Amino acid sequence: MKWKCPKCGREFAKQKQDHYCTKPQNVDEYIAAQDEAVQPKLREIRGILRSELPDALEKISWSMPTYWKGRNLIHFAAAKKHLGLYPGDEATAAFAEELKDFDVSKGTIRLPYDRELPEELIRKIARWCRDSDG
Repeated sequence: MKWKCPKCGREFAKQKQDHYCTKPQNVDEYIAAQDEAVQPKLREIRGILRSELPDALEKISWSMPTYWKGRNLIHFAAAKKHLGLYPGDEATAAFAEELKDFDVSKGTIRLPYDRELPEELIRKIARWCRDSDG
């Protein structure tokens, strides 16, 4: 049986499917649409990425905050139990040793909400994404 969102009327196969009733138009809207408990982590990672990628355009791409400069450099997104950082397969391979204590797959780094963000590592990955040929 399909589930219909009472707010937007969209139908989904799963009951109470997570979705955006309206897609966020910018990163402020994206963060505001997330659970209040995870918003501080989202603002923290946004600040780190903005400071390392000051010339990149901040936008929504693939329904998540994205830093773009001629190409997508890096994305981040909220999930139920972690913050996802998406630098791509080449970046996760390049930082495999430093990421060994994290859940990593297919260009995705899962950063648990109950741990501090690895700020310096995120900075290094962001610089790598900026400076690589992509």
